[in-house]
Amino acid sequence: MTVDQIAGLGSAFTEYLRCFGSFFLTRSTFAHLKTYCNGLLSDLPRKSVEPIALSAGCAVRTLQEFLTHHRWDHAAMRDELQRRIARDHLPPPDQPLGEDGIGTVGLIDETSSPKEGTKTPGVQRQYCGSLGKVDNCIVTVHLAARHEEFLALLDSDLFLPEDSWDQDRDRCKKAHIPDDIIYRPKWKIALEQVHRAIGNGIGFNWLTFDEYYGSKPAFLFELDRMGQHYVGEVPKNFLCFGSLPKYRSLQRPFAAKRVDNIVIWGKPFAGKKWRTIQLQRKTLGPQAWQVKAEQVWLSDHQKPTERTYWLIVARNPDTGETKYFISNAPPRTALTTLIKVAFTRWGIEHVFRIVKSEIGFSHFEGRSYRGLMRHMTLCQLMMLFIAEQTNRMRGEKSAGDDGADRPSTQRGMPIMATPPLQKIGD
Repeated sequence: MTVDQIAGLGSAFTEYLRCFGSFFLTRSTFAHLKTYCNGLLSDLPRKSVEPIALSAGCAVRTLQEFLTHHRWDHAAMRDELQRRIARDHLPPPDQPLGEDGIGTVGLIDETSSPKEGTKTPGVQRQYCGSLGKVDNCIVTVHLAARHEEFLALLDSDLFLPEDSWDQDRDRCKKAHIPDDIIYRPKWKIALEQVHRAIGNGIGFNWLTFDEYYGSKPAFLFELDRMGQHYVGEVPKNFLCFGSLPKYRSLQRPFAAKRVDNIVIWGKPFAGKKWRTIQLQRKTLGPQAWQVKAEQVWLSDHQKPTERTYWLIVARNPDTGETKYFISNAPPRTALTTLIKVAFTRWGIEHVFRIVKSEIGFSHFEGRSYRGLMRHMTLCQLMMLFIAEQTNRMRGEKSAGDDGADRPSTQRGMPIMATPPLQKIGD
């Protein structure tokens, strides 16, 4: 974005926020919305309440109360954000799929934010992906939507650890965590987010997710019941049947097998040749993956399912990396389509980089569950504003754009990787 383009966003920013004004009871509270969101889009090195307030000439306590105590409906704002995305940016799932042939893809993933102390809601020593080790952090579960060049966050929820938080309701009370917010496995949180998004008009042609979610058969079977197509990564020890067993028995010859063994010795894969597919990635450069795919049966309580599923193996000859995917797509689905969907999940990694580095998603400092949820909602709000403005400005550019983090030669996604914005107008 050019300096002139950034300077011209002031009126668009004001008009954008005005669309969400009905969720605020007073004008003064709504005015704090602009102060806080302006801070999220600023070049402040730390985008928590105190530096945002000091930069804006606002009392720190006032902005803290805006985030934690003032009366405004962040859940309704999130729902309206989803309805706006469905209305303005995503076609109905029965419409043409677009240039890349895969339509709208829902991206399920989680991220972690390191924290100091013990007061932030949900904080404990657990695996912190951003640090690559067990450390003090919170974990949040997210749903994003991608259609061609459009990509935005739809939903964000806190993962509440069972032992250190859910079973200590006094601790939860001090963090203002409502009694109905209890421990739920991350895959159940993701299902709630998918149901909520669909209820707000989002139509997904596909869902994709990493191996944690793919390792949960109950998660996969619930998506089946919803009639929702997916291509999800699974761990190498995920169990399925390469062929129907002659007898129903738990004995080894008739039991389900690990997917890494099936793709080597299983009947459907025996003698099958590798197919090379080129993937274009914005940050890592082009990659070539060798893939195979066949129909298998999943293991449902140690019995084969009635229907078949795709089992896909993809290996990178340059890095030695091997990935396994399961899909409930129809048997006639093209392999290139399945691979495109599978590797679309790279997009949410790009979202996390931008929302953390440029919008201050991980900068929340507070002891209030409501404050944390509102902070995440406002980060989603700013991500959508950035996506809309980048989409608009792309139309002003001449042809020629870098490749995206996806398996095609289409142009890049509209989430900006630009210098942070200064204050953008009153």
